[in-house]
Amino acid sequence: MKAAFFEATGGPEVLRHGDLPTPEPKAGEIRVKVGAASLNPIDTYVRAGLAAAGNPLPFVTGRDFAGTVDAIGSGVKRFQVGDRVWGCNQGAGGRTGSFAEWLVTGEDWAYPVPANVSDETAAAAALVGITAHVGLFSNARLKAGEWVFVNGGTGGVGAVVVQVAKAVGAKVITTVGSTEKAKLARELGADVVLNYKTDDIVKGVKDATGGKGVDVWYETQPPSDFDRTFDLMAFRGRIIVMAGRKARPEFPNGAFYVKGLSLHGFAMFTYPPAEQRVCAEDINRWLAEGKLKVIIGQTFPLSQAAEAHRLQEANTLNKAGTLSGKIVVKPGS
Repeated sequence: MKAAFFEATGGPEVLRHGDLPTPEPKAGEIRVKVGAASLNPIDTYVRAGLAAAGNPLPFVTGRDFAGTVDAIGSGVKRFQVGDRVWGCNQGAGGRTGSFAEWLVTGEDWAYPVPANVSDETAAAAALVGITAHVGLFSNARLKAGEWVFVNGGTGGVGAVVVQVAKAVGAKVITTVGSTEKAKLARELGADVVLNYKTDDIVKGVKDATGGKGVDVWYETQPPSDFDRTFDLMAFRGRIIVMAGRKARPEFPNGAFYVKGLSLHGFAMFTYPPAEQRVCAEDINRWLAEGKLKVIIGQTFPLSQAAEAHRLQEANTLNKAGTLSGKIVVKPGS
């Protein structure tokens, strides 16, 4: 089968497009003919050697996928050949990477694709959807009527946070970096959109909330200024962090405990299958109902996986601002 893989960590140039053996499902596993895969920042960290891979080399890049089951191992009960499925968390625990024509995964790591949802949309919603859900509900316990602040409301995770929060009746403040992205954030449902280059973020948040502050702060960037964050939190507010492996921000302890705040950190790929399936069921419902739309910024053929990695890195690490939403890769193209 064709796949995008590397045999040594490094820059995007280490990615090769070539032939590898087609995997065979073991007991409890399904094999999926991949219709679409999507790229996440973690994929570039693994390729660069900044995060542990978990599988031997050659390593097939990619975690998110959607496609069709074409073979099953013994004991599989949830799926049959011909079922459309999506999932993430590939490339670890013996699960093969998603930038390939075929992959194998445990049946507990896959979820049915709604009939009216494309492979591209399902793949693009995978990691970012579960990440948004875990942060907002498993950790922050978001409720209807509360205020949510999310940095980067048109990014991969941020765009889903905006929509999911609105789906349960919350109110959303988000930041963007351009007029075009502000328009998109409003179309996604954000109640207040602030341009971090030109607007006074502190004033904007306080004005929107009547001085009360936000109930949930969803930080999609490496945290750098907890003084400002804590100042903008409501009493008993919850702060979510899920990025910034090397970030070491100062921690204003007084403001934290006097306001009764809580700080929640998580990495979604450490959550067990049963907990992630709860997220997936909600994501499927919202996708099918049209309450969740995934922004696909650019699509690449599998043969251009290295270019896809370059575009992701330019925006994740260098803040190029040239990407809104997710990058999708099509193995069949």
